[in-house]
Amino acid sequence: MGAVTSSRAVRLRAAVRRAPRALYEELWAAPADRVPRMGEPDAPVWRPSLLVLLIIAAACFTVPRTNELTVYPTGGISGWAVLAALAQSVALVVGMIRPVGAWWAATVLSVTTVLVTESVMSPDRLFPWSIMGMVFQGGALFLLALRVPPRRALGALALTLLAGVALTLNTTQRHNMDLDRSAPVFVVALVLGAALRSLRLARRDLVDQAELTADERARRTLLEERNRIARELHDVVAHHMSVISIQAQVAPHLVKDPSDELKENLTGIRENALEALAELRRVLGVLRSEEAPAQSARHTPQPSLDRLGALVASVRSAGLAVTLSTTGEPRPLPPGVELSAYRIVQEALSNVMRHAPGASARVEIGHRAAGLTVRVTNTAPLRPSPASPGSHGVRHGLLGMRERTTMLGGDLASGPAPGGGWEVTAVLPVTGTTEDLP
Repeated sequence: MGAVTSSRAVRLRAAVRRAPRALYEELWAAPADRVPRMGEPDAPVWRPSLLVLLIIAAACFTVPRTNELTVYPTGGISGWAVLAALAQSVALVVGMIRPVGAWWAATVLSVTTVLVTESVMSPDRLFPWSIMGMVFQGGALFLLALRVPPRRALGALALTLLAGVALTLNTTQRHNMDLDRSAPVFVVALVLGAALRSLRLARRDLVDQAELTADERARRTLLEERNRIARELHDVVAHHMSVISIQAQVAPHLVKDPSDELKENLTGIRENALEALAELRRVLGVLRSEEAPAQSARHTPQPSLDRLGALVASVRSAGLAVTLSTTGEPRPLPPGVELSAYRIVQEALSNVMRHAPGASARVEIGHRAAGLTVRVTNTAPLRPSPASPGSHGVRHGLLGMRERTTMLGGDLASGPAPGGGWEVTAVLPVTGTTEDLP
């Protein structure tokens, strides 16, 4: 039994020795939550208005607080009372910027005014906090709870109540004690401040989560678009590899008396082509394993510029007024370039239908010596749309267009067009030979 008592005494002494350090760190050294200043991202728009209202309220409370501190029989307003009331008002306003220091200042000022006036104040006055004293001290606790964790705010509340208890035990006359009325006021102020702080942190976390979700959605959309591009290009590359294999197999029959060396080289070319085709199918099979298209869709030829007319007709039937024009001298292009151009036009027109109701669109295909230019523009929408050109849908569509353009080494530009419309321009470089693949 003695050993247990001794152990408890040791722990108690250790806790008492640590108390000043813990008090210093919790209610002085540790910083309060940082609130972004005006002009910084996520700065609260209500903060300047609240600061103005707080200054007005503090100025209005200064007069009744001065009257409360003027306790001398002459009834005249003393300079000390005015100074103390102004100091408490300033401490309350400073709580918007430095809540911890402001709470300490408010507490010290409250205790000081009580010690100075207690011996001469009327016994009928509330003690130790008057009505205005409750307002200033409760306001300081409220502003503190807005910016510090609940544990620290509870520590401040405990010190405030302990100070009130100490004042009630050290009096020179009987007073109208008000601890049973001031304590609930302080508790309500602290709970309200802590609740508003929790709401602010929850909103901030929600914004952060929304940004992470948007980034994840964009990343997932980009990966899905890359998978789609890879599946489409698989058909293009597989076609070329199959042609190489067939040509290598047929070539010996086109030459009279081919040499053994030629036959051996052509056989090697055919075997390498078949091996490369098998490896390509094996790798791309992983992409086809998830959300694999139907068997009939796998063997459907990939679209090219020749099918733009059918695409435009389909869009027109859906209610979008669209025109198609071609400039330059058309020439054979690599399948990858034609496929990318078709998909860019398809996605751009889909965005117009989704995000610009009632608008008209124009598709321009320009054949140049250095490459192919694809330009899709639309007029301003005739009616508002929930999904504006800056929405996630358009951004995800542009991700796919930019990915296809980058794959070919080209450039993509998009943005608002004069008159309130939207414009997408892609420049797809072409080497000039149909054998070159993207």
